[in-house]
Amino acid sequence: MLRALVSSDPDPSRKQQRMTGSFDDVRFLTVAEVAEMMRVSKMTVYRMVHAGELPAIRFGRSFRVPESAVAEMLRGGVADVG
Repeated sequence: MLRALVSSDPDPSRKQQRMTGSFDDVRFLTVAEVAEMMRVSKMTVYRMVHAGELPAIRFGRSFRVPESAVAEMLRGGVADVG
């Protein structure tokens, strides 16, 4: 039964390559860092993440936002008023 839980891939280095290959150049920011950069509250950042307006990944109990997504949003300069 334990054998079923263990990866059947005979080359464990391939798994490591898949896991780290695409995130080498990505910098992730905390919600507090994003809020400071955008000059909004942390709650606003959480709302944007939950609404799908700002991409994020879940890391334990917190979220991390790619720095490139924040830069792209700031470049867009779109403001939703009234």
